[in-house]
Amino acid sequence: MVQLRKITDDNFDECIKLEPKEEQKSFVASNIRSIAEAYVALTNNECIPMPYAIYDGDIMVGFIMLSYNEADENNDENIYWVCRLMIDKKYQGKGYGKEAMAKSLELIGTFPYGKASGVSLSYEPENIAAKTLYASFGFVETGNIEDGEMVAKLIL
Repeated sequence: MVQLRKITDDNFDECIKLEPKEEQKSFVASNIRSIAEAYVALTNNECIPMPYAIYDGDIMVGFIMLSYNEADENNDENIYWVCRLMIDKKYQGKGYGKEAMAKSLELIGTFPYGKASGVSLSYEPENIAAKTLYASFGFVETGNIEDGEMVAKLIL
């Protein structure tokens, strides 16, 4: 059963060693970059980052980063984001990505940092595996492209 656990001093090194398959590296930033982006976003009050290690029992199998973004001059609604999702190359094809998304949406549904109208995410248009996974949870492409990635949204 998949669990999401906070990144701590105890699991940080293990988390940053996780990697996708070579052919997937262009689809997702490294975990160290993601954690650094979380720090920058937090210290600049851009959002509330929510980075987690994905575990199966005591085995770390991946990383996911969520965020809570309050309405501002650029966005007219509070929204959660799935900023990153990666399963280590050794653990792919075992359903961990799907389980991690389910756990993440369950967590978001508790509105841990505030109410929101939806969940957004983005992915490279050629990443069919990601598109298929997210569509299976009800994410619908918005038609917006951000930094070359297709944006999809799930209404809560």
